[in-house]
Amino acid sequence: MKNIVGDVLQRPALAGARIALMDINQARLEESEIIARKLVATLGAPATVETFSDQRRALDGADFVVVCFQIGGYEPATVVDFEVPKKYNLRHTIADTLGVGGIMRGLRTVPHLWSICEDMLQVCPQAIMLQYVNPMAINIWAIAEKYPAIRQVGLCHSVQGTAHELAHDLGIPYDEIRYRSAGINHMAFYLQFEHRQPDGSYRDLYPDLHRAYAEGRAPKPGWNPRCPNKVRYEMMTRLGYFVTESSEHFAEYTPYFIKEGRDDLIEKFGIPLDEYPKRCVEQIARWKGQAADYRKADKIEVKASHEYASSIMNSVWTGEPSVIYGNVRNNGAITSLPANCAVEVPCLVDASGIQATIIGALPPQLTALMRTNINVQELTVAALMTENRAHIYHAAMMDPHTAAELDLEQIWNLVDDLIAAHGSWLPEWARAGG
Repeated sequence: MKNIVGDVLQRPALAGARIALMDINQARLEESEIIARKLVATLGAPATVETFSDQRRALDGADFVVVCFQIGGYEPATVVDFEVPKKYNLRHTIADTLGVGGIMRGLRTVPHLWSICEDMLQVCPQAIMLQYVNPMAINIWAIAEKYPAIRQVGLCHSVQGTAHELAHDLGIPYDEIRYRSAGINHMAFYLQFEHRQPDGSYRDLYPDLHRAYAEGRAPKPGWNPRCPNKVRYEMMTRLGYFVTESSEHFAEYTPYFIKEGRDDLIEKFGIPLDEYPKRCVEQIARWKGQAADYRKADKIEVKASHEYASSIMNSVWTGEPSVIYGNVRNNGAITSLPANCAVEVPCLVDASGIQATIIGALPPQLTALMRTNINVQELTVAALMTENRAHIYHAAMMDPHTAAELDLEQIWNLVDDLIAAHGSWLPEWARAGG
């Protein structure tokens, strides 16, 4: 919230915005209001800030709807997604996008996103939903299936974030880099990654990346000391392309890196098991200190973030075009993937809204790998759309990491245990005995 509101207020065309904050937790809502008002004061912007605990009232008359929440929170829901699979020796790093954790998160998240769509159709039918919620691809797909009239885009920061990381690894200024990426959320690849030369031409950087990895010069230490980021470089040597999502994520989207009894792989590639719960604990503790500081401060330091939200709002509002990487319904943008799945591609944004760039067919090895993840997404969406519990089990059965570790009986028992542990956090049709 702080980053996005700060970005919005720094754009002249948006500085007078009406910002409606909504939360069901009064303590969080109060903290958000304090920070938003201090951002307004710091920048001297003519914006107004209002707070709501009622969703439809908050949405009334909105032009843009930014959603950022976690149904079930870190505790109990995320803890359940990690601890129950451990009983079957199934281990995870992040568990918020794919795998049994991503499936469960989708089941408890999509119904609430649908409730937002329902309210939007009533009070702001032309608004654009800017979605920062995982599992991103499942969410986008499910919204497009049930509420096709809703204008939406899923926003991640992996494409631009990874480009910064690779520039860091190669010792090249980021503003001299040019790239083109496409795929699905958390499994998009740089089809081009180039360095601008003094004469204005561009040089392919893939040979440099391969050489740097082979010589042990990359990856350089990054922001997370628990994850040396080797998984992505290793996959680049096998596939020929670099994936945009982090190694800690990517390790659990494939069957190759996290295996029971293979701690040598964990050590070799520096895979940070249980990384997301560790981050949650750290971030919750850090936020308590930050929130206390913000309460005391008269003004708050404002820096531009690398999130796309304010750029989208500015382009739609003013007509000034921009290009972002967004998650949208495929509709033929990537011809080698299903038309109804969610893809992450370059998008043109202007007064008409968000238009996906046509990529065409991806290299066959990338398409094949993405399909293994799309299978899980498709079955989770099918479970939600048809309220058929059997498809929850089918989704887990098709998950690459789960299928590589467990037999069918174990998968069925694991899903039973997860459903029972989540209880009322899941829709009624999905619950044990539902």
